[in-house]
Amino acid sequence: MRKGNPWLSMLFWTLISFLTLFPIYWLFVISVKPAVELFSTPSIWLTDLYWQNYIDVLNDRTLRGYMVNSLIISSGNAVLCTALGFLACYALTRFDLGGKESVFFWTITNRMAPPAVFLLPLFLLMTQVYRLGDFTLADTRLGMILVYCTFNLPFAIWTLRPTLDGIPKELDEAAYVDGASAWKVISEVVFPLARPGLAVTLILTWVFAWNEYLLAATLTNFNARTLTTGLSEYVTTTGTNWGVMATISVFTLIPALIVFALVQRHIVAGLTFGAVKG
Repeated sequence: MRKGNPWLSMLFWTLISFLTLFPIYWLFVISVKPAVELFSTPSIWLTDLYWQNYIDVLNDRTLRGYMVNSLIISSGNAVLCTALGFLACYALTRFDLGGKESVFFWTITNRMAPPAVFLLPLFLLMTQVYRLGDFTLADTRLGMILVYCTFNLPFAIWTLRPTLDGIPKELDEAAYVDGASAWKVISEVVFPLARPGLAVTLILTWVFAWNEYLLAATLTNFNARTLTTGLSEYVTTTGTNWGVMATISVFTLIPALIVFALVQRHIVAGLTFGAVKG
């Protein structure tokens, strides 16, 4: 087979990397420039760094609360969806249940519909149906965690299905023969082998919840407001504070990059687990 020119390939991927990373670089450039330069013609080169935007964001108690809300809601949703998706996939792949293929398809249909379709039903459920005295799920962290499960749990089930299918059932049977209980089989046999897929599911559901805007902007007011919705507060009738908005956007990137760095070695293995069967 004829091999291509390695220098041409390197040039191509360098160009692709530049086009991909330049918007992030430009976002950082805007975050470290004063408003005077932004409303002129800002240079793409970093000369003088203006850190006041970062100081203003870190000193803003409201924005710190939004960031805490985002971390709690995203992490809680990711853990809950991954755990429930794992148990659901174990049941659907290990037991001969009637109509399980229809169940798989039904779960993904919830993901097919646009989120705007669910806004009114979810709002009525959180404010009227799930009410206990004066307590409602509206504008609460728990409420947003459960709302995101509507969309992320079907995704988690479909992401984990190839992983559970790729683990031989004979391992379960061997463990049962040795006297293991059902929970011990799940926790000590299946779970360790499914870690790559679980890591991928965890990071993807976390990112989906972290980046979500429409549901958070509609179903929260102040107590559970997330960092992404806080961006809209800097677009007013008197103008837009581009520097602070860019700074908040940079802060939204940092946790996602950290999470990706921690589980990156599992991503490729998790996405390809069970794709090829011998």
